[in-house]
Amino acid sequence: MFSSPLTPLRTSIRTRLTFSHLAVIIVAMSLSGLLLLSLLERYFLQAMEDSLIAQARITAQALIPGARTEGPPIEVPAPAFNTLQQQQSNISLQTQNVAPPVGDVSLGDLDLAYLANASLQLSSQLDTRIRILDALGVVLVDSRQEEQSADLRADSLVGQALEGRYASRIAQADRAEETAMHLALPVLVEGQLVGVVYLSQPLRDVTAVLHDLRTRWLLSTAVALLLSGVVGWLLSRAIASPLRQLTAAAGAVAGGQLDQQVPVRSRDELGRLSQAFNEMTARLRAARQMQVDFVANVSHELRTPLTAIKGLVETLRDGAVDDPQVRNRFLETVEGETDRLIRLVNDLLVLSRADSEALNLQRDSVDLAQLVRATVSRLAPQAKARGLVWRVETSPDSLLVWADPDRIEQVLVNLLDNAIKYSRPGGTVTVSVDGEQGQPVRVQVQDEGVGIPAQDVARIGQRFYRADKARSRTEGGSGLGLAIAQALVQAHGGQLWLESQEGQGTLVTFTLPSS
Repeated sequence: MFSSPLTPLRTSIRTRLTFSHLAVIIVAMSLSGLLLLSLLERYFLQAMEDSLIAQARITAQALIPGARTEGPPIEVPAPAFNTLQQQQSNISLQTQNVAPPVGDVSLGDLDLAYLANASLQLSSQLDTRIRILDALGVVLVDSRQEEQSADLRADSLVGQALEGRYASRIAQADRAEETAMHLALPVLVEGQLVGVVYLSQPLRDVTAVLHDLRTRWLLSTAVALLLSGVVGWLLSRAIASPLRQLTAAAGAVAGGQLDQQVPVRSRDELGRLSQAFNEMTARLRAARQMQVDFVANVSHELRTPLTAIKGLVETLRDGAVDDPQVRNRFLETVEGETDRLIRLVNDLLVLSRADSEALNLQRDSVDLAQLVRATVSRLAPQAKARGLVWRVETSPDSLLVWADPDRIEQVLVNLLDNAIKYSRPGGTVTVSVDGEQGQPVRVQVQDEGVGIPAQDVARIGQRFYRADKARSRTEGGSGLGLAIAQALVQAHGGQLWLESQEGQGTLVTFTLPSS
């Protein structure tokens, strides 16, 4: 059954092609966008963490003589490193009420208590909060002046820093409902822990940048979907339109209209499909015409002998049966026409079995050269009656093929019988057999007869077709001999073809697989 023009939208190939195209774009844009945003987020966070580490080290070195901070090395790509260097160059630390120790101070004499009354401020564009803690986790300096003298040992980051380990995390900021990055670096003097630098910076800038990127990505995705939808619609239209034409034409062919043709607009798969469809309909028309001709020819071939038999029987019934000579002659004619009908029916049965691949071939290893010589000897009296000369050539003398000997003999009889019928008296019929080990064996039948006109050569082998229509059916046959020979050879896996020139004779060649 074929779809009607009212095919639901969800089953339309055009709709499916369009949505599949959009699905590919959505998947590609989603994966690329998510991957890019994830990489950028990690990039920005790493750059911010490196910037905070740099600020912590500057602060510790500015406030604590001989201070060294523990923390990871700053390893970022070149663009981020350049940005970080510029940020560090813009940082200056402003302090008030700070009186660091003067002269050589030993580690045992170093006390950060002088920072208790200090205030500091970073002249940076970054909104960074700096807290300096002593070795007990007590806040000595807070850039926001909010947690002076507060004990932060309960903070996990401070606890890790007091153990001499660098720590960082991303969590809610202390005084706003926004996410911030926190990190704590141990401050060491001569290898001994003297305090902690605790920094916090909101991620609003990173969040804003990522939000802007997501917005731009969503906008570009929407534009890409719109454009890809238009392109997909046009492409699906270019594909679906020929398919609709093919569907309509196929429906017409199914209804018996074999004259359908579809335009071939391209050389791609759809173009080749359209070309194949046109060739199929052409072959269907030819096959239907052959079927019509075949039925007409069979009816004609059967009607002629049946009419003759009926006429002879009526004549005998009207009194001719009483004349022995007339009766015997009529009965011989009836017998001949009956034999002709039997041969015709047998030929049609062979062709029918060949068409349905139901020939029951009794294959065996057969010496084809010997079979050719035996068949030639069998037909020698007919050739002698027409004054023909036989010439048999075999190379080598024994050639084995895997075939049904009775069917191959039938092929040889048909070809040799045609050569005898269409040869001029006194001519020569040459039969040659040759082949090599492992190669197909070739048999050729060459006569020196009247030949076949060039316009008829292509049709020789069609059923009931006779090049010389002036010949009687008794003399020229029914036109099935060569068709039967071709069908039998092809059933054995071989090929049969014919070459002829009018007035010079005909050469028929067939091949068989070697044994």
